[in-house]
Amino acid sequence: MFDPSTLAVPVVGAPMAGGPSTPALTAAISEAGGFGMLAGAYLSPDALRDQLAAVRALTDAPFGVNLFVPEEIPLDADAFARFRDLLLPLAHARGADLPSAPAYTDDAFETKVDVLLEEDVTAVSFTFGAPAPEVYAAFTGFDIATITTVTTAAEARVALDAGTSALCAQGFEAGGHRSTFGITDRDAQVGVRELVTAVTGLGVPVIASGGVSGVDDVRTLLAAGAAAVQVGTLFLRTPEAGTRPAHRAALADPRFTETATTRAYSGRLARALVNEYVRTFSAAAPPVYPQINALTGPLRRAAADDPEVINLWAGTGWRGARAISAADVVAALDPAR
Repeated sequence: MFDPSTLAVPVVGAPMAGGPSTPALTAAISEAGGFGMLAGAYLSPDALRDQLAAVRALTDAPFGVNLFVPEEIPLDADAFARFRDLLLPLAHARGADLPSAPAYTDDAFETKVDVLLEEDVTAVSFTFGAPAPEVYAAFTGFDIATITTVTTAAEARVALDAGTSALCAQGFEAGGHRSTFGITDRDAQVGVRELVTAVTGLGVPVIASGGVSGVDDVRTLLAAGAAAVQVGTLFLRTPEAGTRPAHRAALADPRFTETATTRAYSGRLARALVNEYVRTFSAAAPPVYPQINALTGPLRRAAADDPEVINLWAGTGWRGARAISAADVVAALDPAR
């Protein structure tokens, strides 16, 4: 079974759903001695199979896949409608039609679990919670490692009780979605080094995630007890990533000076560069997922070239992102260099 401590370079490529995560990026990270993670969220089961085949056509090295754990909560229809009304002027200006009542979806979670079991991937990671113990047991039965992303020590204990074989300790500094187990949960805002220290020694390997800007951060997190370090933002400007051009440019644009967590794009907390959209709509965004994600999707697509509107996911170490190859990013993060 996959053990992150055995990697030639202790770097795990963060799964970045919605475009940046590609077969080319996943394969390049694994080929360079790290461990690539393909984002399975927002893909249909058939598209997931196609992307798995594409990775395998590029590399024989092991890699993993990430899934979002579904959670359905009662929909606050009034809060949803109020937020939609706030977005309508911007949407109309961009020529985007916003859905009035998008349906809940579990992102075909069970079917995609079956796909990964059939495809015999090396590892599967989970974001947004710990699935049922029988899900962990099924993967373990096929010698497939399971990695659960946690934001607190309490979440780590839940994941361990359910049967995870490794933990991804996601600090508050990490870019993109926070992996709080409940949609409405308050973010405990635990930093990555503190979280690694809290969950190391629980009997499973720990992968640290959050705020990495360079090799010194990798060394610090390994010294704190992590077996490997997960990195996402530093790969966003690589040619292998599917990052939107406006997002790539924003990461190097001095106009953007800070990051913040916001629910304004998906209804779940996620860290992004602060732009006009984040400043304007964050306070009003309700904790409704995935319906808010479906609501804002047409607007984000219509404004794909406008960094003041789209989601600019980024961790606090975003200034370290460079326009170099994924292999060069892995090499630059190698603590042995």
